[in-house]
Amino acid sequence: MNQDIIADIKKDHVEKLLDAGKRVDGRGFDEYRNISVEVGINERAEGSALVTLGRTKVMVGVKLSVGMPFPDMPDSGVLTTNAELIPLASPSFERGPPDEDTVELARVVDRAIRESGCIELEKLCIEEGELVWIVFIDLHPLDYDGNLFDACTLGAIAALKNTYMPKLEDGKVDYKTRTEEKLPVRDTPVEVTYCKIGRHIVLDPCLEEEEVLDARLTVGYNEKGEIVAMQKGGSGTFTKEEIVDIVRKGREKAEFLRQHIPG
Repeated sequence: MNQDIIADIKKDHVEKLLDAGKRVDGRGFDEYRNISVEVGINERAEGSALVTLGRTKVMVGVKLSVGMPFPDMPDSGVLTTNAELIPLASPSFERGPPDEDTVELARVVDRAIRESGCIELEKLCIEEGELVWIVFIDLHPLDYDGNLFDACTLGAIAALKNTYMPKLEDGKVDYKTRTEEKLPVRDTPVEVTYCKIGRHIVLDPCLEEEEVLDARLTVGYNEKGEIVAMQKGGSGTFTKEEIVDIVRKGREKAEFLRQHIPG
C-alpha cells in the first residue's frame, strides 16, 4: 500500500479519536505520560540520569574536561551539548553523520540550559584566558516513543544537578578522584511540548501522534516561569490565541516536571 495512503489512514484514525475526546493511549489532552528519573546511573560520567517518559527512554551523561575558553568569554567555562540517535532506539534512526533531527534536539536542549543561565559558567574559570572547565552534555535516546525534547531536557537538568567536580591538580584532571564539590547549577529549566493535530492541541505527543501532527511547539521555562527557549516544528501553524494558551498551560506543566528531578 502507498505510504501516503497509510499516513492518511493513521492521521484520520488519530483525529477521529481526538474528535471523540480520546487519545491513542487513553490520556487526557493535557496529561503527561508516566515519568521516572534516576540519577547517578553511570559511574564513568561525572553526572548522569535515566529518564523514562511513557515508553520513551533516554540516558544523559555529563563529562567535564579542561581546555581553552572562547576568546570573547575568557573568564567563563564552556558548554557543549551533543545528541546521538541510534537505530537501536528506533528503526527510523540511521547511522552516520548527525541529521537535522539530531542537530535540532541538541540545540533545543542546549538553548534552554544556556539561556536560563542554569550553569554558573563564570565559576568554571580556572585561569582567565588560559584554562576553564568544559561541560559536555551527551543525550542518548534508548527507546523512542515520542517527545524527546522534554525527556532529554529533563534528563540533562537531572544529570547536571547530579554532577560532581573531579579533582584538578597542576592543570590535569584526576578522573579517579571525585570531590564533594558539585557543578555550580543555579536554575532548573525544563521544556514542555504540545502538538496540534487537526483542530486539537495535546501535551506530550507519543510517537503515533508525532507521526501525524500538523505543528509542534516546545517552550522552555526557567524556575521563575520565564520563557528561555521556544522551538516550532511541523508544517502547520498555531494561532496567536493557541500560542498564548500553550505558554500559559506550559508554565504550570513545567512546575509539574520539576517535581520529578531528584534533589
